Amino acid sequence: MSNPVPAIAQLPHVDILGNRVHLIETAQAVDYIEEWIAHPLENPARMVVTGFHGLHCAMEDPGFKAILDQAELFVPDGIAPVWIAKRLGKKASGRVTGADLMRGFFERADSKGYSSFFFGDTDETLEKLKQTLESNYPGHRIAGQCSPPFREHSAEEKQAMIDRINQARPDVLWVGLGLPKQERWIAENHHKLNVPVAIGVGAAFGFHSGRIKRVPEWIGNAGFEWVWRFLAEPGKLWRRDVIDGPRFLFTIAVNWPRIKTANRS
Repeated sequence: MSNPVPAIAQLPHVDILGNRVHLIETAQAVDYIEEWIAHPLENPARMVVTGFHGLHCAMEDPGFKAILDQAELFVPDGIAPVWIAKRLGKKASGRVTGADLMRGFFERADSKGYSSFFFGDTDETLEKLKQTLESNYPGHRIAGQCSPPFREHSAEEKQAMIDRINQARPDVLWVGLGLPKQERWIAENHHKLNVPVAIGVGAAFGFHSGRIKRVPEWIGNAGFEWVWRFLAEPGKLWRRDVIDGPRFLFTIAVNWPRIKTANRS
């Protein structure tokens, strides 16, 4: 990070039914991570990384919308917010995907020695992720990793996981539980976590571990990553892509005059 980052309130953004999505590039998002590591806030800084899925969940659930509103930064992992911004005449550089955000951070950490804790996914994925990162980014430090059991956790188990993260003292806590579970988990434990930055990144652990094949960049930028992902994991993604996607588009269309008014300034 060569220059001080601008105040987040000064960043270009698009308002999508009350959700403020910041229109920045991946490198600038990594700048903010570095800023928060260098100058920690009272509680972990939170970055939301999502596209239409998170926006749709926020439309359906005011409580989840409040969680998104509490994040310091909301970047578009998905082409829908970018398209909406451009349709409104705003300058939008493109997506900031969870996988790209992680890669950008690992590249910085490789030379600066930053550390990460990985929370979520499976033990197998985390082990492959560890091997890949140790090979490709030897200067980046893995402070720890944890695959929580896929069931309800007792109060003791929840506290033990928090203690494990805090004792590792990572610079960034990456949470891969899937949306909206990961954002809810971060919000629920926000006041207990002694880490500078906490970010939910969905399936990005799988991408970096090699378990999930990443979509070619041109397909993602054209807006068809959802097709690629759906064909790879139809059982997991059918509801999001077949039901929630069209409902999101319908909501945007019906509320387009309201969206235009909110973004006139």
